[in-house]
Amino acid sequence: MITTMRLDQFLFIDIETVSESGNFNFLTQEWQHLWEEKVNRTLPEGVTIDEYYPQRAGVMAEFAKVVCISIGYFKKEAASYNLRVKSIYGDNEKELLQSFVQTVNQLEASNNKWSFTGHNIKEFDIPFLCRRLLINGLPIPVYLDFQNMKPWETNLVDTFQYWRFGDYKNFTSLKLLAAALGIASPKDDIDGSMVGDVYWKEKDLPRIAAYCQKDVVTVANIILRFKSQPILHSEQVIFVK
Repeated sequence: MITTMRLDQFLFIDIETVSESGNFNFLTQEWQHLWEEKVNRTLPEGVTIDEYYPQRAGVMAEFAKVVCISIGYFKKEAASYNLRVKSIYGDNEKELLQSFVQTVNQLEASNNKWSFTGHNIKEFDIPFLCRRLLINGLPIPVYLDFQNMKPWETNLVDTFQYWRFGDYKNFTSLKLLAAALGIASPKDDIDGSMVGDVYWKEKDLPRIAAYCQKDVVTVANIILRFKSQPILHSEQVIFVK
């Protein structure tokens, strides 16, 4: 499917998430118990319940929140395509999610032949967004409701799943896949394990957004490699505020 799709049919997406509280001790007693029940069977040896919270809560939708969503899409300008990238970020998750849905609705109105595209978005980004929409009392848009779609109706391109080629034994990170395809690594500032500290300790959302945008650009370049096309030059990437 990837090889036959036009470049303007890919809608790249990446999200950054953090624990909903900056510290386990700030949770109510009820939520401390819920956290203990959630991780008790998987708690690593030598790690306490409260120590495990900042390590893992940020990737569990019941205990986390979305702080940044980066979106990218190809736009033909003159004789070539440029990649336009925009980040929606903030402390108010409900407003962030509403802004994201509004942005995608606008894109849908002008081009409804697109597919969400990202790395491991089938198992993480999309389910996480759907859960957080419900938690915030917001409806799930039709284009995100994959549970009610038949497999051939799903508008989803996952570079992680594509790279498997039917092999389900191993996980391949975005960083590893990019390196294997000769694409420069985007991780030159922070990595996923640092996002929580950058948010709660440094209060630096723009830094998180910049990290998220680099992943979007990397996935776009991976798609170009899958399509046997040259990767993007820096001047072909346009960051939109």
